[in-house]
Amino acid sequence: MEQKIYGITELNEHIKSILDGAPELAGIYVRGEISNFKVYNPGNCFFTLKDETGALKCVMYRNQAGRLRFQPQNGMKVIALGRVAVFPRDGIYQLYCDTLAPDGVGDLHMAFEQLKARLYREGLFDPAHKKPMPRFPQKIAVVTSDAGKVIHDMLRMIRRRWPMCKVILLPVRVQGPEAPAEIAGAIRYADRWHIGDLIITGRGGGSLEELWAFNDEWVARAIYAAQLPVITAVGHEPDVTIADFVADLSAATPTHAATSAVPDQAELRAWLAGAQQALCRREQQTIQDLSQRLEGLAHRRVLEDPLAFVQDKRMLTGHLQRHLAARGEVLLHRPKARLGRLAASLDAMSPLKVLARGYAMATDDTGTPLRTVQGRQAGDHVTVALADGQLGCRVETVMPAEGDRV
Repeated sequence: MEQKIYGITELNEHIKSILDGAPELAGIYVRGEISNFKVYNPGNCFFTLKDETGALKCVMYRNQAGRLRFQPQNGMKVIALGRVAVFPRDGIYQLYCDTLAPDGVGDLHMAFEQLKARLYREGLFDPAHKKPMPRFPQKIAVVTSDAGKVIHDMLRMIRRRWPMCKVILLPVRVQGPEAPAEIAGAIRYADRWHIGDLIITGRGGGSLEELWAFNDEWVARAIYAAQLPVITAVGHEPDVTIADFVADLSAATPTHAATSAVPDQAELRAWLAGAQQALCRREQQTIQDLSQRLEGLAHRRVLEDPLAFVQDKRMLTGHLQRHLAARGEVLLHRPKARLGRLAASLDAMSPLKVLARGYAMATDDTGTPLRTVQGRQAGDHVTVALADGQLGCRVETVMPAEGDRV
């Protein structure tokens, strides 16, 4: 019998038909660790699943990959559901994946943690971005379902606490694939047109799947971009969503959100009453202080006898005049006494005083006093000044101090 010889393509197709016809390979679950994960246009994903000793090529087409709630990453342990087949062109078999699920945790939980980490890195949870709540809001925009009891609980609480506040409901679906787009659109609409002074969005409790609309990235970005303050109230107290991390204020329940949004009129009335009493006490104390001061001023001497002030100032002026006069006398006496002493000294040194005591002063023809006989000769004319006049004289002899005559 002649042996059949296969071409490469023919053999690959034959193996493909065998694998395609094996029912146990048509819907098989495979557990492994993702490696070499890559995405190629138009969105097809190629990766390898491996364990300690083996590896398996895998492919996931765009339609299936688009339904994933989380982003596959290298090193992630997953369970894949798909079929094993051969790619005839390359002659290799691979797993064509229909679904992927994180091994050990649900895909929703994995998607939640991945989105939370990414938005945190982008700064959407930054406390510095949180806006304060208005103290006395006049209008509140509520983005929630009009069919649940959430809106009724909030309306009842707001009417009891702050009945003058108007509530505008923007009804949206809060569950299902259409819910995220409706919630994000309503938040943007309320913010753009300033429907209220703040926005409350939320829903009642439920499973992670039922609350998933508030874990949507675009809902989170709509809350972050809003200029109006946003309060989230999703589920019950233990429930936490991505929207709660982004919101300016996260309430444990819808009722708590209404409580946080408006003040309590009873508490405000009590505060106003207390403030009124404190103000009255303060004014009464002020009036009492002013009355005591007025009474004290009424007995002041300046009010009982207005001229007394003038008399006091007149007496003070007279005292100051006398004091200044005495001080002036003291200040003038010292220079007068000194002047007298100096005048007496000058008078004692006056040549006239010397002449009055019997002395005479001789001068030459130029009026220069004669201090010595040097240079004088017989026949020279000199003038002799006496106390009561002058004498014109002629030198007869010159006698130096030694007694010799010239």
